[in-house]
Amino acid sequence: MPKCGSQVIICDVPIRIDSYVGCSHACKYCFVNRKTDISKVKRGEGPDALLNFIKGKRSGVTSWCDWNIPLHWGGMSDPFQPCEKIHKVSLAYLKILAETKYPFIVSTKGTLPMQEPYRSLFKECNCVFQVSMTCPTITSRLELGAPSFEERLEMVRQMAKIAKRVVVRCQPYMPELHSEIKAQIPLFAQAGAYGVIYEALKLTVHRKGMIKKGADFVYPYLTLKNKFTDLKETCHKHQLAFLCGENRLRSMGDSLTCCGCEGLAGFQPSTCNLNHYVYDKEHFAYTPAMSIRGTAECFKAMGQDTKTSRFLRANSFESVMEKYLKDEKTVRAYIDKE
Repeated sequence: MPKCGSQVIICDVPIRIDSYVGCSHACKYCFVNRKTDISKVKRGEGPDALLNFIKGKRSGVTSWCDWNIPLHWGGMSDPFQPCEKIHKVSLAYLKILAETKYPFIVSTKGTLPMQEPYRSLFKECNCVFQVSMTCPTITSRLELGAPSFEERLEMVRQMAKIAKRVVVRCQPYMPELHSEIKAQIPLFAQAGAYGVIYEALKLTVHRKGMIKKGADFVYPYLTLKNKFTDLKETCHKHQLAFLCGENRLRSMGDSLTCCGCEGLAGFQPSTCNLNHYVYDKEHFAYTPAMSIRGTAECFKAMGQDTKTSRFLRANSFESVMEKYLKDEKTVRAYIDKE
């Protein structure tokens, strides 16, 4: 079944599904590397798991969701990496999504969606299509197993003709490459993108110019704010939406829903998270399922011990979310400036 974890605290679309585990793109910055060896690629959730969710079935970690929330497909592994040519799990997903018209956001660097039968199926889908690409230097140095920058730019052009929206996902943003990253904005606009998401590099080890924030080393708040202000102005100059995936700067974006689906018919994200509580309280509201006891298991990543598991099983999504919203440590971890 689709999964939901600690991102529920901060994310409007926190439920994800992955057709594969592991990824052959071998991006050197990939955060999934922290938890597992991504070079070992295998099948992920089967098509039945997707269909069951669409039909309304929920697991412990998604029991709080009582509406057709958009799914994020490809949060941990690229669904259109080379192994898809063999296993075709993503093709099976697409057939279901095309038939049901269920809303989803897919993230990829792979170029298979430009080819048949994928292209024709995407035409029938209710989809926001994200292409992950930042600049040629990052592609050539850090994404050694992925398609070229030029191939991905062509995919933006092709998918902009058929998807509800195409959004470019620029992650990892690196201030030292600001000029080159900024220079790509006109190309994204010319290719037909709706907007660009920016999120900065995070590391587990210290690097010059970074500071410690929680478990990660990150760029200082003011450094990113100044650079992102420049990127925002440039995006708007080229009629692109500026979307901010950086937790500390989420409110800088044109929407708190940074995936690019806000305002689309049939796309109803969650507004029950820290960002909306702080910046958009007018639209912060719990749904009926969120008040039911036993719907808090999505918070289990916050604590893996037996005591925490018992606590979560005995409480509702609403009661646990309220606990975190009022916890200064949580607020500092996710949205504090420094």
